[in-house]
Amino acid sequence: MTISLLGLPQDNNSSYLTGPALAPARIREAIRSDSANMFAETGLDLAANGIWSDHGDVALSGLSGQAAFDAIQTAVTSEISKGQRVLSLGGDHSVAYPVIAVHAKSYPGLNILHIDAHPDLYDNMLNNPFSHASPFARLMESGQVARLVQVGIRTLNDHQRAQAERFNVEIHEMRDLSGVTELTFDGPLYLTLDLDALDPAFAPGVSHFEPGGLSTRQALDLIHHAKGKLIGADVVELNPVRDPYGMTAMVAAKLTKELMARLYSDNRC
Repeated sequence: MTISLLGLPQDNNSSYLTGPALAPARIREAIRSDSANMFAETGLDLAANGIWSDHGDVALSGLSGQAAFDAIQTAVTSEISKGQRVLSLGGDHSVAYPVIAVHAKSYPGLNILHIDAHPDLYDNMLNNPFSHASPFARLMESGQVARLVQVGIRTLNDHQRAQAERFNVEIHEMRDLSGVTELTFDGPLYLTLDLDALDPAFAPGVSHFEPGGLSTRQALDLIHHAKGKLIGADVVELNPVRDPYGMTAMVAAKLTKELMARLYSDNRC
C-alpha cells in the first residue's frame, strides 16, 4: 500500500470566489519547499521511498457538472482498485462529493470526519445542488454513509440545522468543542478538511473568512488523535489569490503531510 496524492483543480462550484483550482500546485510547492523538511511529527520520513506518490492533477480544465465528477470518480476508483489510499487536494469542497462517494462504495460502513466552518448541507445553493455548499447533503441522502461528524462549525442557519437533524449529523460547533477529544469511529474513516475551519489568523488564504475558528494545532490534534482507521482524506478550499506570502499553502502542506503519516500508520500491512 502507498498513498496516492491526487490534485483536483476545480472551483466552478464555488458560491463566492474562484481561485481554489490553483491550490493543488501551490500545496505541492509548499510540501517540497526547502523551508521545511519531510518529516511528520510522528517521526515518519515522508521522503522515504514507498510511502506516497504524486499522481498529478485530474484533467478537469473545461469540465463542469457531472462530467467533472465522472473524471474525478474514475481517477479515485483507479487508485483504490490498486490497493492505494487516496489523499486529494482541492479545489473547492464540491470535489469531496465524488471522492467520498467512491470511498463509500469501496468501504462499506464509511464514517466521515468533516472539519469545516460550514456544514455544507444545503439542499440547493444558488440553484446548484452540487455546489461546494452541498456535498454532504448529497452524500447523506445516498444512504451509503454510516456516520457524519462535523467539527468547527460556526455558521449554522435554520435550513442547515434542519438538514443536520434530517440526516442525523453529529455537529461539534466551534462554541463547544468539549467532546472532540473523545471522538471514536467504528469502521473505516474518511477525513475531509476545509481550510476555512481554521481561524483566518492561521489560514487567511481562503475564500470565506469565518473568524473564531480552530488553530492549526487544534486541526493537527484532530488528525493525530481521532480514533479509527483512516482510509482516505482531502484538503480543500485553499485560495492562492488570497494567500499572502503563501502562508496558508504552508499550513495546507503541513496538514497534508500529517494526513499522509496517519494514512501510512493506519494502513501498514
